[in-house]
Amino acid sequence: MRLAILAGFLLFGGYAHAQEFGAWWFDGKAELDGYELTVSRYGEERTGSAVLIYVTEPFSESKRTKLDYPARAPKGDEVNAFKLNMVRDFQTGIYDYNTMVSSFVRTDDLTPLKTSFSSAEWCGHVYQGIEFRGGKLQSRIDSYFENESSEIALPVPEGGVAEDHLFILLRGLHGPFLDAGKSRKVPLLTGVFQNRLAHEPLRWVDATITRRANTETVTVPAGTFLTIAYDIAIGDGRTGTFRIESAWPHRIVSWQLLPDVRGALTGSTRLPYWSLHANGDESYRAKIGLK
Repeated sequence: MRLAILAGFLLFGGYAHAQEFGAWWFDGKAELDGYELTVSRYGEERTGSAVLIYVTEPFSESKRTKLDYPARAPKGDEVNAFKLNMVRDFQTGIYDYNTMVSSFVRTDDLTPLKTSFSSAEWCGHVYQGIEFRGGKLQSRIDSYFENESSEIALPVPEGGVAEDHLFILLRGLHGPFLDAGKSRKVPLLTGVFQNRLAHEPLRWVDATITRRANTETVTVPAGTFLTIAYDIAIGDGRTGTFRIESAWPHRIVSWQLLPDVRGALTGSTRLPYWSLHANGDESYRAKIGLK
């Protein structure tokens, strides 16, 4: 049975956009989106950069990893996964933070498979993995802090949504997450990046997501976009707004999850980035606004 968490496609969309989705996301390229990042850390705002990398890839149902050789996988084990790698880098005084969240969902209905998180900064490493199976999630965190390493299992409540997967769901790649002017109250699994900043455990909280009634024009470093806006009020006291490009492919133009994080689009492109590793290929970074 597939999990209820992140079932935004089933709840709010349908298969109307399946052909458009397939033609765009199975073309052998990844979408690369660069962002100007602002993070509040140690009581001060820090500026940095974020890159959101969206791509489809073969995934193992049993191992919860990318399949290196799909043709060798046991029958029924291969899943088409839609993956978001979200890289956030910023400095705090003399030292820097380098973090990444990988979110894996099924391409057909955007239900979750796995989330992983890593943080490397001058004090040490943190790694967390979350697997979603059979209506439950299993998480393990390994930290350089003495009392943070642990394992936890949690049930997945009906209609639950993971904060980290909002960066996929709210794009409406299989149809709108919500109709204009509508709201929905959901259990929200707190984001692994947010938990790292606050040194809080993974947990479910209540959240209300509302789509504004009208589209809005927004200007960011990448240009001016007509956007759909989603507001979110989270039970831990945070509030946020995601502004989604109204036209396909519905890129995230800007987001904020206050009081901690804001991002504004600096550039976007589609490339087979894994093959662009030669000296000189760093010039492609300008396409997404990175130096």
